[in-house]
Amino acid sequence: MLKKVVAISCIFFIVSCQNKVSQDTLPYYNTANFDPKFLIPNDADKKIHHVIANFSMIDQYNQTITQKDIEDKIHIANFFFTSCGSICPKMTTNLLAVQDLLKKEKDIVLLSYSVMPWEDSVPVLQSFAKEYKITAPNWHLLTGKKEEIYELARKSYFAEENIGFAKNTNEFLHTEHILLVDKNKKIRGIYNATLELEIQQLIKDIYVLKEE
Repeated sequence: MLKKVVAISCIFFIVSCQNKVSQDTLPYYNTANFDPKFLIPNDADKKIHHVIANFSMIDQYNQTITQKDIEDKIHIANFFFTSCGSICPKMTTNLLAVQDLLKKEKDIVLLSYSVMPWEDSVPVLQSFAKEYKITAPNWHLLTGKKEEIYELARKSYFAEENIGFAKNTNEFLHTEHILLVDKNKKIRGIYNATLELEIQQLIKDIYVLKEE
């Protein structure tokens, strides 16, 4: 009888753990088609090899931002340009909902990469930040070399869903997607930044990541 009780308890424990993986954790994304992989962190280290590549950019404070600034931190990434009159204003306005969280949580970083770096100089980014009241020191509006930004967007962040890095750097990059990346630089979420509900889901998912 005791053996049966122990066996049943073990089964419930295993099922409970499996449910916890599927319900209380975020998926991993290893490819540009965003096929979700639900894994425990130890398994993810072995099975998920895609990580955000090294980079070097300049932000609106004229500071150099590199992969070292996101080491052991959760980060969010989106792509915009200051003269955009369509999706970018909506994305930026919606992302202001994340700003209070950024101010409280120093281990969370928001990287907004300009896809028109030849126009978005540091002074232009400063003006944009002032216009939208972007004040969190860990929200970086980034400019740099076009080739580096576009390669990072397409090969590292898979920013254009279902396109991945099929396009070359001569083709303009324009996307409403925002990516959530964990402390190990693995992609854990993709959202439409023009939708307020998806930004709220992003915020919830950030707290899930913090508990891992």
